[in-house]
Amino acid sequence: MAVRWPWWEIDTTGEFGHWNGIVALGVGSGGRVPPEAEPELFRIVPAPEHLKAGDVCRIGVPPTPVHVTAVDHHDPPLETVWLPRPTRTVSVLPRGFSYREFPDGGHLDGSGCTIHPGDGIPFSYELLMRPYASLRVGDEVADAVGRAWQFNGPWDWTAFDGQPAGAGPEWPLVLLTRAGTPCSLEDAKAVATSTASGSHQKTVRDWMSLTEASPTP
Repeated sequence: MAVRWPWWEIDTTGEFGHWNGIVALGVGSGGRVPPEAEPELFRIVPAPEHLKAGDVCRIGVPPTPVHVTAVDHHDPPLETVWLPRPTRTVSVLPRGFSYREFPDGGHLDGSGCTIHPGDGIPFSYELLMRPYASLRVGDEVADAVGRAWQFNGPWDWTAFDGQPAGAGPEWPLVLLTRAGTPCSLEDAKAVATSTASGSHQKTVRDWMSLTEASPTP
């Protein structure tokens, strides 16, 4: 479905080509994404096959859970063929899609959709869950059974004893270092408080219930 995009302007100064103001939306029968296509957030109502010239339709994103797979910051802003130029790119997967790597490691299966916050598209966001919000990548922690771990992301933990990660760290967690230096009391308290109840596995289950996806790092 080709749509004259109302939220962007053509960048007449770009060096990478010229955009005609049209965006293609990959929606199939019933406004749903065909199984062989990349996931698409936008929906068209009525479905494209029920439209004829002159008809009025609605195009937008219904409320839907997504999970973030990457956040990229652009300074200077990313040069595109449209304006405003993005300063941030957020990659997301809709509910039911999992992030997976091909065996050769060179491509992504289900790489998902990209959103550029601040680009004029009137998205609204509500945070449903952020696993391990009190931790930062690179943090080193000790768990309740005395194992030391490095946090590389919510589902990506490295145990310093060289043994398999197994079911992951046992809560509660004690923050040892942050950015390679001893942590502050404030940071240590935040980690201890956030992991005082529950467990790593419960966090995984709660996340999976929202996303219907596999938490592969």
